[in-house]
Amino acid sequence: MIFLDVVIEIEIPKAMGRVVDILLMLSTDSADYAAIQSELVSNVLRMLLLCAFTLVIGYIAARCSSIASMGFGANLRRELFNKIQDLSFDNIDKIKISSLITRMTNDVSMVQNVYKNTIVTFIKGPFMLITALVYALNISRDLSVVFAFALPAIVIIVVIMGYLAVPLFKKMLKKTDRFNGVLRGNINGIRVVKSFVREDHEKEKFNEANVAVMEMNVKAQKLILYITPAIMFVIYGCMIFAMWRGSDIIIHSTGDLTVGDMTTFVSYITQVLSSVMTVMLVFVSMIMAKASIGRISEVFNQEPTITDNNADPEAELADGSIEFKNVSFKYDEAAVKNILEDINLKIESGETVGIIGGTGSSKSTLVQLIPRLYEASEGEVLVGGRNVKDYTFEKLRGDVSVVLQQNVLFSGTISDNIRWGDFSASDEDVIEAAKAAEAHGFITEFEKGYDTELGQGGNTVSGGQRQRLCIARALLKKSKILILDDSTSAVDTATDARIRASLRSEKYKDMTKIIIAQRITSIMDADRIIVLEDGKIVGTGTHEELTKNNEIYHEIFVSQQEGVLAQ
Repeated sequence: MIFLDVVIEIEIPKAMGRVVDILLMLSTDSADYAAIQSELVSNVLRMLLLCAFTLVIGYIAARCSSIASMGFGANLRRELFNKIQDLSFDNIDKIKISSLITRMTNDVSMVQNVYKNTIVTFIKGPFMLITALVYALNISRDLSVVFAFALPAIVIIVVIMGYLAVPLFKKMLKKTDRFNGVLRGNINGIRVVKSFVREDHEKEKFNEANVAVMEMNVKAQKLILYITPAIMFVIYGCMIFAMWRGSDIIIHSTGDLTVGDMTTFVSYITQVLSSVMTVMLVFVSMIMAKASIGRISEVFNQEPTITDNNADPEAELADGSIEFKNVSFKYDEAAVKNILEDINLKIESGETVGIIGGTGSSKSTLVQLIPRLYEASEGEVLVGGRNVKDYTFEKLRGDVSVVLQQNVLFSGTISDNIRWGDFSASDEDVIEAAKAAEAHGFITEFEKGYDTELGQGGNTVSGGQRQRLCIARALLKKSKILILDDSTSAVDTATDARIRASLRSEKYKDMTKIIIAQRITSIMDADRIIVLEDGKIVGTGTHEELTKNNEIYHEIFVSQQEGVLAQ
C-alpha cells in the first residue's frame, strides 16, 4: 500500500503541472479552446481520481501500520510481563518495582510509536526520495543542483538536534521512574497519609516529582521543536531558488522548461526534502528511543538468579521434612557480612516449629530459603530429603504454602482470593479452609458472603481479616509445608489461639508448620522453638526449656508478660 501510495503521489504533481500549461495555452490567440478545455477537464478529473486513490490507499496503509504497531506493543508488554514473572526476588530488588512499571508503560509506548513510524517512513521515505529525485532530474538538471545543498543541510540539522536531545530524554526517563515511585508509594500508603494528616506534604512531594518530569520533557522537546522550522527554512529557500532560477530559464531559454514543469519541480522539492526530513526525524526518534529500548532490554537480559533448569522434573516431595546444612546467606555477593550465618537445623515432617527473635534477626529470610524465593549463598537446604534445587519450582512451591508478612489480596471476590490456593477447589473446601483460618464468621456477616468484592489490595477489609483470608488461601493448597510469617500479628490472642488449635487438628497433623511470631503466645505450644539473633541460631527447645535456659527468650517472655500485667 505504501509503495502504491508513493507512485500515485508522484503522479499528482505531473498532472498539476500539465493543468498549469493548459491554462496558459488558453491565453494564446491561436488556441483551440474546445480541444484545450477538453484536455483541461480530463487532466483535472485525473488529478481528482489520483487524490481519491491516494486517500483510500493512505487510509489502508495507516490502518495496517496502526494494527501492526498496537500488536507489536501488546506482544512486547506480554513478553516483558512474562519475563518479570521468571525473575527472582533478587532481580526485582535490583531493578525496583516503580522502574519496572515505567518500563512496561512509558518505555513500551515510546518504542511502539517509533516502530509505527519506522515501518511507514522507512519504506515510504527512501522510495519517495529516490522516485521524486529522479523525476526532478528529468525535468531540469540545472534546477536539481539545489538538492546538493539542501539534503546535507537537513541531515546535519536533524543529527545535531537529535544528538543534543538524547541525553535529556535519558534524564527524563529517570525522573519518570522517581515520579512513579512517589505515586505508587502514596497510593499504597494513602491510609497512613490520611491518618498522619500528611496530605499537604505528599502533594508537595508529588508536585516536585511531577514538575521535574515536565521541565525535563520541555527541555528535550524544545530542541526537537527547532528541527521543523529549520528544515522548513531550507525547503522554502529551495523553492524560492527554484522559482527564481526557473523563471530566468523560462524567460531566456528556447522553451525546454515550461511553467507547468517548474510548478511540478517545486512540488517535487517538497516531496524530496520532506521525505528526508521524516526519515531523519524517525532516525532521531529511534536514537531517543534507544534509552527506552536499553531499559527494556535490561529486563530481558536479566538472568534469573534462581532457576530450576537443573531440576529433576520427576522429583516429588516425599514429606514435609526440612533441613538446613551449614547455610549462610547474604543479599549481595559483594557484602562483607552474611545475613544468615552457619544455620544448621532439622525439622521433622509434621512438626510444628516456632521462630522468634528481634527485629532484623533474619527470621523471614530464613524461611524464604525453603521455597527458593532466595538462594542460600553457602550450604544447602533440603526438603523431603532432597536439595531444594532438585525440584522444579512448580513441585517445590506447590507443596510449600507461604503467608508472607505483607498480606496481599487481589481484586475480585473473597472466594476468588481464597481459591488462589487451589482454583479447582469446591465451595465446601473454600468454606472449610476459611473456618480453619477463623475467617468464615466475618465473611458470612457481609451481605454477599463469599461473593463480596474486595477492593484493590483488599482495602475493604481490616488488617486482621486480610491475614485470616491469606491463611485460608494457604490452607486450601493442602501442601506438605505451611509457613506463617508473622501472619497473626493483627488478630487478637483469642482468635490466634483458635487458629493454632485448628492447625493442631487431625486434618493438618501431617503438615509441617513453621510459625514466625513476635508474640510468644503464638508459638509457646509449638513442638520446638528456634531463637534467632543477628542471623544466628542462639537457642532451640520447647517453651519451658527456653524459658529456663535461654536468656534472650526469657527476656522476651518476661517483657511480654509484664506488658500483659500492665494492661
